[in-house]
Amino acid sequence: MLDLARQLDRLGFDVRFYSYVPRRRAERFGLPRRCHVGLLPLVAPIVAWQRLKPDLMPALQERAMFRALNAAVIARLLPCDVFICMSGIYLEAARHAKKRFGARIFIERGSRHILSQREILAEIAGAIGPSDLAVGRELAGYALADRIVVPSAHVAESFARDPDAAAKLFVDPYGVDLDQFPPRSAAAPDPTVLFVGAWSYRKGVDVLASAVLQMPGVHLLHVGGFGDAPFPDHPRIHHHDPVEQFELSRFYGKAHVFVMPSREEGMALVQAQALASGLPLVCTERSGGADLAHSPAVARRIRVVAAGDLTALEEGIKAALADSSVAECSGPLVAEDRDLLSWQAYGERYAAELRRTM
Repeated sequence: MLDLARQLDRLGFDVRFYSYVPRRRAERFGLPRRCHVGLLPLVAPIVAWQRLKPDLMPALQERAMFRALNAAVIARLLPCDVFICMSGIYLEAARHAKKRFGARIFIERGSRHILSQREILAEIAGAIGPSDLAVGRELAGYALADRIVVPSAHVAESFARDPDAAAKLFVDPYGVDLDQFPPRSAAAPDPTVLFVGAWSYRKGVDVLASAVLQMPGVHLLHVGGFGDAPFPDHPRIHHHDPVEQFELSRFYGKAHVFVMPSREEGMALVQAQALASGLPLVCTERSGGADLAHSPAVARRIRVVAAGDLTALEEGIKAALADSSVAECSGPLVAEDRDLLSWQAYGERYAAELRRTM
């Protein structure tokens, strides 16, 4: 959302970004100070509760956060033509913007239709799915929205079950800050597979770990936090704690292949970062990676496999590792291809859709 706000500001829109993200952090993403409207003073107790005691009455935390965020936005909201918000989280504030100012409502849905997401996660032992409260708010948001913005074709396909919502879809694949992710340098000496994200069943990490362990000499590097899946204790599987986005480029530089084995995910941002850095990508059909094939040169670096399929993932990784020494599959992309992956390209597509609806 910060990236979107920054790009729309650069394209001449009058942008106000309402968030409890601190202003200085927002500025590190390139958002001008004048665009930032802080919510932290109004929601600080709930944020502290979630950060310090995440396991203390989580259902009540979720409800309290929804109420606090919406109340904070309503209290500070100025007249607007378009109200862009995260699906499920901002419902009351979106209703207020529509009723008070006649604003068009753009709902940002980064994952599959909430009912599809719940079904997929329900089939995975140990995975945590959305609450009934979240499901109800998502469905109400779809009904309220003028546009539902999704990042990939597989997310759009999951809305076929809901024709009214499907008619509102706008597909715009996410981008990458090219300045933060320059072409990578020499990789580590040992064949290295990189995964960036939460170590969770939703991300398919159990399948990923099993695939790597069946490939002698191949190492797996995980950068990110721990979720609901156990982390393997094996000398070829390594972990690094989460880092700031701008620090990820050094990990892309160490790897030979980037893998996103998600069982359910709209579009993992790190895939575009890896591609811009020059890494081949192995991803599932439910990761959004296929939608990043904006040109033939980028498409050659993307292998799509079936989610949850151990054999397919292993074969995809082996093929990508074999190609990692082939320049056209792992060397630096030319500027024209990198530009297609940028946040600028994403913002221009978004701006064109805004102008069509205003």
